[in-house]
Amino acid sequence: MFLELSGVKIYVQQRGQGPDVLLLHGWGCSTQLMDGVADALAGGMRVTSFDFPGHGRSGRPPRPWGVPEFAELTRELIERLGLAPCDIVAHSFGGRVTLWLASEHPELVRRVVLTGGAGLRAEPDEKSKARARAYRRLRTAAEALGRVPGLRGVSERLREALVQRYGSADYRALDPEMRKTFVRVVGQDLRPCLPRVQAPTLLYWGDADEATPLWMGKTMEREIPDAGLVTVPGTHFAYLERLGEFTRIVRCFLEDRKEERP
Repeated sequence: MFLELSGVKIYVQQRGQGPDVLLLHGWGCSTQLMDGVADALAGGMRVTSFDFPGHGRSGRPPRPWGVPEFAELTRELIERLGLAPCDIVAHSFGGRVTLWLASEHPELVRRVVLTGGAGLRAEPDEKSKARARAYRRLRTAAEALGRVPGLRGVSERLREALVQRYGSADYRALDPEMRKTFVRVVGQDLRPCLPRVQAPTLLYWGDADEATPLWMGKTMEREIPDAGLVTVPGTHFAYLERLGEFTRIVRCFLEDRKEERP
């Protein structure tokens, strides 16, 4: 089904009956990559998933968005569908949204599972700093060319070539408007949210995750008040690589209702 939320047409799917679980996918992905999780949890739970704006079958953000706007849309969906308080299972970018939502609206969130959760910024090393300086220097030169009559097209091609050389894979795959959203999203450090997450939190991490390295999971375990970390052999998509194990652990965690918050 489709819903109009925050001015965007959003694709939503639901399956199963029981306590509510919301699945949030990663950047550049869609509900399809959460289908295996949804199928495994739908026996005894009502599982809701949706495509974030700019992903899958949903519309695009009406302007460049950051994490707060994506979280506000998620809040609106939870309230529109009567899911609160719900459990949230999130991967990568979905973890950014979850951290913001759980810290700002704890009444909406019962329990949290983050796998390869993004949101923490690393201090750049010298190599990264040098690369960033080189990119800024070359981009400035390319922009200067654009101010010369007749060379605007050359300037645009040079800037795109720089993006393809220096930009991340996620950034390169986007059009110019969605790149503005991506920059806002990845530029926000969500570490201040961690101490304010009240929901019990399970962290499931691949030990070879290069997109969101294991130190991020360890930091979240240390700074979220009620969190535990499970480390497994795997990459950023460890939840898919070990889908059966992941869903068994998640189900056990979500079905443990002995110590519910009042």
